[in-house]
Amino acid sequence: MHAFSSVPCLPEAASTPLGAEVYRGLTAFPKKLSPWLFYDQRGSELFEAITELPEYYLTRTERGIFEQFGDEILATADAKKLSMIELGAGTATKTRLLLDAAVRRQASVEYYPIDISTTALEEARRRIGEEQPHVSCMPIVSDYTKDMSDVHSISGRRLVLYIGSSIGNFEPAEAAKLLRRLRGQLGAGDLLLLGVDHVKDRFTLLKAYNDAAGVTAEFNRNMLVRIKRELGAKFRPGLFRHRACWNEREDRIEMHLESVVAQEIAIPALELQVSFQRGESIHTENSYKFTPDSVAEMLGRSGFVVRKSWTDAKKWFGVYLAEAGESRV
Repeated sequence: MHAFSSVPCLPEAASTPLGAEVYRGLTAFPKKLSPWLFYDQRGSELFEAITELPEYYLTRTERGIFEQFGDEILATADAKKLSMIELGAGTATKTRLLLDAAVRRQASVEYYPIDISTTALEEARRRIGEEQPHVSCMPIVSDYTKDMSDVHSISGRRLVLYIGSSIGNFEPAEAAKLLRRLRGQLGAGDLLLLGVDHVKDRFTLLKAYNDAAGVTAEFNRNMLVRIKRELGAKFRPGLFRHRACWNEREDRIEMHLESVVAQEIAIPALELQVSFQRGESIHTENSYKFTPDSVAEMLGRSGFVVRKSWTDAKKWFGVYLAEAGESRV
């Protein structure tokens, strides 16, 4: 007697990272797509524009912390021939402040930006090469959420930068898992500099993710534009509206793409028809917000101990320097 699999035979496009994510997410209930789909070339450009918006306080607030406390951060890290590694570095625009502080302490520094975007890393290497001659920039094209072995391969004492509140895009269990995996690649005494957005008033949070100029809305809908372009999907992205909401119970901002009409969309490459009711949404991103206590707990469960933290005058954003403990987790 033979056993037959009930798993459907999926089209070839469903085996690609994009196709697999779209197939999984749009056949789920409720519908949900991973935020990595935002970052094609246009999406990356839109995110850079978001960071300059008056409502989006996160980037400039964290930059201000680095400007004010960069030397103190590196002094606390005891930067002596310390290699700096950055997860999800992008173009590394804020990082230059910390690199300058490291150079002031140790004359030169090796910097390893890790990102999936070759274009962003090339821009980082070009700019750093022109502006910071005492920094050796060695980009690594990799998805750190799937493979952190590159961190382990870098010799010497290491300071890992994970800034921009990127950790907030992960579900709490996934965030802890990612930090534990990072801890597993580090030795006792290696360091993590973690930047996180703090819980604050609802009005400020909602403005940051729903700007008056509509750039965040375009950024969110660009995910649909990408699916249409790369998978030949048959629908109008304009029939979805951007919606940001504050989930107080979970301490997170949620971003959704809400269908403004009842509609069916076709994705021929995936042999998929997807129905939407009016008002039904695709959940595209979470951005968790933290308190000092919740950060310390998350880091502690992941094998790190907070050495010191820095914040802005309003305490809107926090930067936490944590040391890898004696035993791996």
